[in-house]
Formats: sequence, structure tokens, C-alpha cells
Amino acid sequence: MRLRFMLFLYNGSSSLYAKVFKRTKKAWGLSVDDFLNYPDDSLGYAVGEFYRAKGFDIMPKLENHDVYHVITGTDTKIHDEVAMQYLLMGNGKRSLYMYAMVLIGTLIYPEFIRYYLFSYQKGKSFYPFYNIEFKNYLSHSLLEVQAFLTQKLKYQTK
Repeated sequence: MRLRFMLFLYNGSSSLYAKVFKRTKKAWGLSVDDFLNYPDDSLGYAVGEFYRAKGFDIMPKLENHDVYHVITGTDTKIHDEVAMQYLLMGNGKRSLYMYAMVLIGTLIYPEFIRYYLFSYQKGKSFYPFYNIEFKNYLSHSLLEVQAFLTQKLKYQTK
């Protein structure tokens, strides 16, 4: 029952979020095949594989969110989507949508609170990426993008 409720909220709110909060953002205009035409080791190809493996359609204007899943290794089950919002909060993102998902997700899935707090700390450990337009980095190596985003850890420990 709670899964259906969260899926209803998530699916219904995603398109509304894109219309209201991303109204000036341009969709990338890429298909799954376009992503899969990037070099095998690239971020673009990894995103294409993500779409293909999950059987997902591309949600225009929300492509960056799917990139976040790829670069952070966060799955897409509903409690993982809540964890992603915690990760983004830890990374510095601030939005009404994010706070609502964190609050509602925590209340509905309290048994994942340790995972959520871990995700928050994980987000803090990354170089701030929540505001990067990843379309500009699709041809870059996925490993290089991930290494750049985790460099914050290296510099904090020295």
C-alpha cells in the first residue's frame, strides 16, 4: 500500500516538477540510442545502459536526475529515490520538492533511516554536482567524471 502511494506521488510529481520548476530548462533532446552511441566508457553510454537496463523512458528536462543515479550508483527502487534526495541534500541542493520527498519518504519508510543518513553523508563527500549540466560531459569517461566528483574526499583528508 505504501509503495503504491509513493509511486503515485513520485510519478505524478515528476512531470509537475518538470513543468513548474524546470520550465526554463531545455530538454536534452536525446534518445536512448543517442546515449548508446557514445563511446563505451563514457558517461553518455553509461546513461544509455541505465535507461536500457531499467526499461525507462527519458523524462525531458529531468535527464540530470538519471545521471545522478549513474554517477552515484544509487538504485531506483522507491526507497532509493528517497535516498537520492538525501544524497542531493547532502550535496547542497535546496528545493521544495527535495524537502517534500525527504519528509514524506522518511515518514513512510522509516526503516531505511540509516541508509538515508548514509546517503546524506555520501552527498556531502562529493564535490557539489547538483547544479552541473551533465549534458556537457556525456562524452567524458564515466570513471573520470566520478573521480572528479569524489576528489573532495582526497583534499579533505590531506
